[in-house]
Amino acid sequence: MQLLKDRQFVMFALKFLILFAIFYFTTTLIIALAAPGGLYSPFVQKYLDYVTALAKSLEWGTRSFVKVFGYDTYILPNFIVRIVNGTGIRIAFNCLGYGVMSFWLAYVLATAKPWLKKFGWVIFGWVLLWIINVIRLGLLLLAYNKNWEMPLGIDHHTWFNICAYGAIFTMMYFFERKSKNKP
Repeated sequence: MQLLKDRQFVMFALKFLILFAIFYFTTTLIIALAAPGGLYSPFVQKYLDYVTALAKSLEWGTRSFVKVFGYDTYILPNFIVRIVNGTGIRIAFNCLGYGVMSFWLAYVLATAKPWLKKFGWVIFGWVLLWIINVIRLGLLLLAYNKNWEMPLGIDHHTWFNICAYGAIFTMMYFFERKSKNKP
């Protein structure tokens, strides 16, 4: 309860929670508005749909990752990446990692650090989280084609979250550690 008396911590926590909610729910709103049917908005789809760009980048990254292991792939509609003469995976919206990306963005922006430092850490973190997601999706595609079981019976979303939040907490450590060494 001592933390609740620390005004600086309370302000950080409030900023973090508000920013996280804005980023996370804005992304879910963009998903809803950019998809034909329902709440569809042609304006949002044409000018604000960063979610589709993220999904397409994950398609490209997954294809590139699997190519390293000697597998040719191709893309089908609805974000499906498939190995030639094999099976495929669909990169669904809940596979994009926007929750962990929102968490990282909210954390960095909620801190009282210089904007240039924040910008660098946000970009570094997003790229790292994207790479972790590409590796996850690539391994999942290979696993489906090789009939591999998920380690410890844990599904790939949970593995992604474990790896992504492990990376986030490590980045938080270095982000804060470097800050304390400078005046």
